[in-house]
Amino acid sequence: MAQRTRNKIARRSRAGLRELRPRPQKLAATRKKSLSACWNPDRVSKNLDEIDLKILSEIQADGRITNVELAKRVGISPPPCLRRVRTLEEAGYIQGYRGLLDPRKLGFDVTVFASVHLSSQADADLRAFEDFVRAEPLVRECWMLSGEVDFVLKCVAPDMATFQDFVTHLTAAPHVRNVRTSLVLHNSKFEAAVPLEVKARG
Repeated sequence: MAQRTRNKIARRSRAGLRELRPRPQKLAATRKKSLSACWNPDRVSKNLDEIDLKILSEIQADGRITNVELAKRVGISPPPCLRRVRTLEEAGYIQGYRGLLDPRKLGFDVTVFASVHLSSQADADLRAFEDFVRAEPLVRECWMLSGEVDFVLKCVAPDMATFQDFVTHLTAAPHVRNVRTSLVLHNSKFEAAVPLEVKARG
């Protein structure tokens, strides 16, 4: 029984990874702008002191914490604590406050990663694709990558039929050459917090 279960999972995994259009023999010239920004602890240390880092750590652990409790935990009085929080918000270190919802309990049982290869890497075409995915509610994350794949999308859907309809829509988008999808079988780790405790080497 265990062996049959493993075989079934393996078949599902292979079925979830499929190429919807033939891959080209040649890759188009890459002219993508890098959207990644390396975290520079030296730059951060010049702008933030130890109390600021404590505030950020407490807030990302509990976004509903009161200012009074936050001030107590970081060791300062409430008024300067509130001023520091406002400064961190205005500087963009704190981008917002949200509640984390369970997608499966809300009926979104399907999670899929889609690797998208475009036929053109011109800046205007890359921006056009980004505008396209921003308007798609099933796409929860969109990352531009270097190398062979242009974009990776994290998508959710209530069922495979709904996702297949979206894939048909996606492959028909301008400059989309091919799409490969990988069905998520299990999530081993999800951590939205920034690892402030990690120190740079050297």
